[in-house]
Amino acid sequence: MRGLGLGRSDERLRGLEGLVRGSVSSASRSSRTSALRAGVTVLAYTALAAVSLLVAALREESPFITTPLLPVSAPLLVLASLALGGLVALVTVGGTRLAVKRFTWAKELHETLRPAVRDLSTLRLVAMAVASGLGEELFFRGLLVPAVGLVVSSLLFGLLHQAPGRARFVWMAWASIMGLVFALVFRATGSLVGPLFAHVTINAMNLIFLRDTTAIVKPRYLGGLLRV
Repeated sequence: MRGLGLGRSDERLRGLEGLVRGSVSSASRSSRTSALRAGVTVLAYTALAAVSLLVAALREESPFITTPLLPVSAPLLVLASLALGGLVALVTVGGTRLAVKRFTWAKELHETLRPAVRDLSTLRLVAMAVASGLGEELFFRGLLVPAVGLVVSSLLFGLLHQAPGRARFVWMAWASIMGLVFALVFRATGSLVGPLFAHVTINAMNLIFLRDTTAIVKPRYLGGLLRV
């Protein structure tokens, strides 16, 4: 009887060890997949930035400047762009944290996007932030704003941002609004410095926040009976 009990204990231990190994192996595969996806993202946005610079060179234009709406000198325009970009970054980063804390739609979006970055290092997140901010600003603001205007470029920017499930439309709307804000700063000051600074800062801070923070989404009930 004692030998039988020990045999069963050994079987349980082996089963537990197998479960732990399987979990570690699954986590390792997930981490490698996330790292590969991050690398592809950085390469894709770097290519977008390179293409934008090439197109601008062929057109003999600079994607970093446009005709400003504000009637001030060039040095002041750059400072104004940077100041406005810093303000946009501050408000957006703070607003993101407040929204995730208070609103269900923000929590759902947060949890939908989180698996893509949960296993990434801070260095990879910063690389993604810099590459995406540079690529998107050069293309959507530097090239498209002068060509198609504020609204169309912002809507196209929103369409680029896709997410699975119901969060897709929230993500697209949020990106369109942010695109319009970046475009307004660019158009007002004629300088891409502010939008670039804001975009990279927002991406870096929010990607790290996304990785490190779990948003608890409470189930919703209809009439106290049905979970939706």
